[in-house]
Amino acid sequence: MPTEFIVIGGVVLVALFVLILVFKAVWRVAEPNEALIISGLGARGRSDVADSLGFKIVTGKGTAVVPGFQTARRLRLDSRAANLQVSCVTQQGIPVHVRGVVIYKVGDDFHSIANAARRFLEQQDSMNGAIHELFTGHLRSIIGNLTVEDLILNRERLTSETRSSAADEMSKLGLVVDSLQIQEIDDETGYIINLGKPHAARVAAAARIAEAQRDQEATEAEQAAAARKAAAVRDAQIQQAGYQAEVDQAAAKARQAGPLSEATARQEVVVQETRAAELEAELAEQRLQAEVRKPADARAYETVKISQAERDARIAHAEAEAQAAKTVGLAQAEAAKARGLADAEAARAKGLAEADAIRARAQALAENQEAVIAQQLAENWPFIVESAAKAFHSVDHMVVLNGAQGMEEMLAKALTLGGTGLGLARTLLAGATPAPAPAAAAGSPNGAEAKERPVE
Repeated sequence: MPTEFIVIGGVVLVALFVLILVFKAVWRVAEPNEALIISGLGARGRSDVADSLGFKIVTGKGTAVVPGFQTARRLRLDSRAANLQVSCVTQQGIPVHVRGVVIYKVGDDFHSIANAARRFLEQQDSMNGAIHELFTGHLRSIIGNLTVEDLILNRERLTSETRSSAADEMSKLGLVVDSLQIQEIDDETGYIINLGKPHAARVAAAARIAEAQRDQEATEAEQAAAARKAAAVRDAQIQQAGYQAEVDQAAAKARQAGPLSEATARQEVVVQETRAAELEAELAEQRLQAEVRKPADARAYETVKISQAERDARIAHAEAEAQAAKTVGLAQAEAAKARGLADAEAARAKGLAEADAIRARAQALAENQEAVIAQQLAENWPFIVESAAKAFHSVDHMVVLNGAQGMEEMLAKALTLGGTGLGLARTLLAGATPAPAPAAAAGSPNGAEAKERPVE
């Protein structure tokens, strides 16, 4: 029994292995980017196209293929690229060389797959050559109706017309265009280069102008920045100089504080001493006014009044005597003589009175000349002091070696100039006092009056 089970198990295993090998040899699976083209006995599909062509198309699934009776071949459905290089002539007669690329593939529908299978199943690598020849012809035809400017400025029109003109042929081949790109257009005559030169020149000129403007703006900005920097440096230096000047001024003030305070104190002392000297001068002037001038004025006034009274009395007495002589004359004949004598006597009395008055004034001057001179000096004392002080008027800076004492001595000398003038006036008056004039004889036969020579 165990041997039978082993044999049976081995047979089953062999049968299973054989079955797997047979299934693997029969079953075919189509990849996502390919289509299975099955031809042979009983190869029929659900597509009317496949039935009409006599083969079966399978995409995206698996199917059984009977070896020896059926054949399965694969048609790739992925994208392909074909490079285009076309030499042609434009509408203007300018030869151009166009390079481009076509991205294409087999269509996804059964009709396109069937058409591609009939044409390229065994020659799939020849698709690129067919596509190149197809699109080269269409490009030559289309470019011949366009200008170089159209080719450069409107490439979309070129690609669109090319795809449209090749659409029917591509459909017959079972192919579809995914993309058509014109990569480059060249000409041997340099037309395209010359065509772009005016614009390039304008662009270059605009670039140069813009560069010059930017350079000018940059230069102006640099100069403005340099000016602002210089102004900032100047302001900083000015401010630093101001601060340094304040520091120097404070230091100078600190150094001069001692001498300045000492000079101020000395100045205050001089001012106070000058004020004291002025007060003393005013006091002396008031004292001279009260003690000398007013008494001298009173005595002179008294003398003048006494002299006038005596003169008037003598005149009145002479007139009375003349009137008595006139009234008690001895005779009418003597009346004229009496009148003459009376007139002569009156004239003599008047002259004597005037002489007495002059003599009284001279005597008063001789007796009280110091009072009179002192009176005149007191009246003119401010002018005398002012004239003495004019010696200091033009002095800007005075250096007094002995300090306040020297100032006191100078002021004292200025104030004593009046005393020197007093002595000089006294000497002059003592030498110029006149002697009394002799009176005229009483019995002068010609009746001439005695005259007193005036004092010069």
